[in-house]
Amino acid sequence: MTALSVDRAEHIDTDGALNMARKTAPALAALLADGSIRLGQSAVGRVDAIRQVGAALCDAGAVDDSYVEAMLERERSVSTYVGEGVAIPHATFAGSDAVRHDALVIVQFPAGVDWDGHDVRVCVGIAAQGNGHIALLSQLATVLLARDNAATLRAATSHEQVLALLHPKHSK
Repeated sequence: MTALSVDRAEHIDTDGALNMARKTAPALAALLADGSIRLGQSAVGRVDAIRQVGAALCDAGAVDDSYVEAMLERERSVSTYVGEGVAIPHATFAGSDAVRHDALVIVQFPAGVDWDGHDVRVCVGIAAQGNGHIALLSQLATVLLARDNAATLRAATSHEQVLALLHPKHSK
């Protein structure tokens, strides 16, 4: 993954808001509710994977059902694939009203999901109020820029392995 990953998710702010977001974002692990790490899942395609990620966000109480449709709309307009077998599905701005609180979910697909020609093994779903998604995308990019971290996430077999990657030392 490259620095372009955050750019591809269309969250560039030339006025320095991205750097400010990195300083003010909550710790990633703190945004995970019980059941928000789902390892060893399977999906029949990208839409199914996004629906599973959206369901996990709904189960966490972070969003209402309309957020899932806004996630699918985002995917129709721009791919949320960021590289290294990872996609970061999130909603369009129109879906922000459906967010109850900031949250993160991680859904792993060991057999892979065809993501418009890319092999995705992990989806990191995000929901954030206001412009909070910028901070979350920035932190996630920082964690996932290290090839070893993305590989560890793809191969994780325990929640502890995932949580270790999201520890603050990985997001500085």
